Amino acid sequence: MALGILVITLTFFGMEAVAWLAHKYVMHGIGWYLHKDHHEPHKKKTEKNDIFFLIFGIPSWLCIMLGLMYKNDVSVFIGFGIILYGICYIIVHEIFIHQRIKWLKKVESPYFKAIRFAHKIHHKHLGKEDGECFGMLFVPRKYYIKAKKQNALK
Repeated sequence: MALGILVITLTFFGMEAVAWLAHKYVMHGIGWYLHKDHHEPHKKKTEKNDIFFLIFGIPSWLCIMLGLMYKNDVSVFIGFGIILYGICYIIVHEIFIHQRIKWLKKVESPYFKAIRFAHKIHHKHLGKEDGECFGMLFVPRKYYIKAKKQNALK
C-alpha cells in the first residue's frame, strides 16, 4: 500500500514536469495547430486543444490495462497517478481558471490567485512564441507574492 501511495504521488508531481514540457515544446511547437484555438477568444464549448486531454489519457489507460494484464502493480499505480493529475487539470484549468464549466466561484486563496495571474500572463501571448508560465500547479513565486499583497489590501 505504501508503495502504491508513493508511486501515485511521485507520478502526480512528475506529471507537472511532463505537462510543462509538453505545453512549452509540443503545444507551442509542432502541436500549435491543435493548441492555437485555446489562445483565441471564442464562445465554443470545445476546442481542438481538447485532443491533448485524450493524448495524455492514453499512457494512463495503457499503464493500468497492461499493469493489470501482466500483474505489474507499479504500472497500475503510475496510471492512477496520471489520472489523478488529469482530474486536477480538469478542475484547476478547465473549471477554475477558464470556467468552461461554471461550477467553482473565484477562490480568494493566494495560491489559487497566483495560478490565475500566471495563466493570464501565459494567455497574453496570442502566438506560439514568447510564452511564459507553462505549468499548471506550480507558478513563479512572484505571482504568489502579488496575490498575497492583493489579499492584504482587502
